[in-house]
Amino acid sequence: MSARLRLWLERDRRGAGYHLRDAETRERVSWEDERIRVISVAGVSFRAEAVADGSFDPGARLALVREPENEHDPNAVAVWNDARTLQAGYVPRDIASELDGSEQAVSLWRAGEGLRVLIAPREAWIGRPRR
Repeated sequence: MSARLRLWLERDRRGAGYHLRDAETRERVSWEDERIRVISVAGVSFRAEAVADGSFDPGARLALVREPENEHDPNAVAVWNDARTLQAGYVPRDIASELDGSEQAVSLWRAGEGLRVLIAPREAWIGRPRR
């Protein structure tokens, strides 16, 4: 049995967002690590005002909401703020179909109209720095 994934969010020196660090080994975790997904949220240009809201600030917990009735893609997974009052966009189509619905999501990086999100297994521990 593999050990529970434990990640620290580590603020970028420029303050634009977070990098990831393994809480046990203290080694940096690449955004390409096979245990996680870091995605660019699709469709944020259509929701720029929502994405600018503080509820999408780096470090914020987010909600992944399946949309099986979506007419364009029955595998669609929407990215909402934790309160589910604002939608940022969607998990890219090629990744959405691979998700099982149990994952957790955290905003990692916001630059211009772009939003990067960490998608990790439900059982992963994600530690956020104190504000």
